[in-house]
Amino acid sequence: MKKVTCLLIFSFLLILSLVGCSSGGSTPSSTNVTQANPTEILVSAAASLQNSLTELQKAYAVKTPDVKVTFSFGASGTLQQQIEQGAPADLFISAGKTQVDALEQKNLLVKDSRIDLLGNDLVLITGKDNNKVTSLDDLSKSSVAQISIGTPASVPAGKYAQDALTSLKLWDSLQPKLVMAKDVTSVLNYVETGNVDAGFVYRSDAQGSTKVKVVVVVPESSHKPIVYPAAVILATKNKQAAEDFLKYLQSADAQKVFVKDGFKTLAK
Repeated sequence: MKKVTCLLIFSFLLILSLVGCSSGGSTPSSTNVTQANPTEILVSAAASLQNSLTELQKAYAVKTPDVKVTFSFGASGTLQQQIEQGAPADLFISAGKTQVDALEQKNLLVKDSRIDLLGNDLVLITGKDNNKVTSLDDLSKSSVAQISIGTPASVPAGKYAQDALTSLKLWDSLQPKLVMAKDVTSVLNYVETGNVDAGFVYRSDAQGSTKVKVVVVVPESSHKPIVYPAAVILATKNKQAAEDFLKYLQSADAQKVFVKDGFKTLAK
C-alpha cells in the first residue's frame, strides 16, 4: 500500500513538472513581441492616388513586414489644412504644388524631403452611353445641364479645370452649370451615376472606371503642369520609416504600378 501511495505521489509531481515546462515554453519571445507591434506610418494622400497606393500598400507589407502603412485620402487642400491644425501625418502626397508650398512656408516639412513624385493629365469625361458631349465646346450646348469639377480652392483638379476653362474662354459662360465637388473621386462618382452630364478628372481616375469614357484630354498649355509633390511631415515620430516608404514610391516597381494606373513618371 505504501508503495502504491509513493508511486501516485511521484506520478503527480512528474505531471506538475511537465505542465510547468510547457507553460514556460509558451512565453512569447522578444522577437514575437516586435512583430506584433510594427512601426506605423500615416500617409495623407490625394484622393486620386487611392487605387495605386492601396495596391502598393500590399506589396510594401510583404517587402517590409515590420512597417504598417495606413492612409488618409481626401482633397489635397483639406489634407493640408488638417496637417496645419496638427492632425497626425507622417507623409503628405498632394495632387498640386500649392498645398505643399503652404506647408513648406510654415516650416512643417522635414528639410530637403520634398520631391516631385508623379505627373498626370486632366481629362473631360462623360458616362459610357452619354453622347451629348464630344468636345470641350459641346459643354456650352443647352442639352448639357450640369458639369462637375472639384472645388478649385481645395481640389487641385478643380483648380486645373478652372484655369483651363478660363484659358479657353469658357469659364464665365459655364459657371451656372458647374457642380462643385469635395474631391476628384466625387466628380467621378457624379459622372458614373449620371447625376451630371460631364466632369473634369485626372486620366488616372478615368482609367480606373468602367462606367465613364474620356471625351478629350485637356490641352496642357491651358493650365499649369500637373505634378504630385510629396514630403515628410516635420512632426513625424517615424521619420526614417516615412522616408523609406517615400523612397519605395520612387522605385521602378512602384512607378510601374502608377503608370499602369494612368499616371506619368517625371524625368529625374
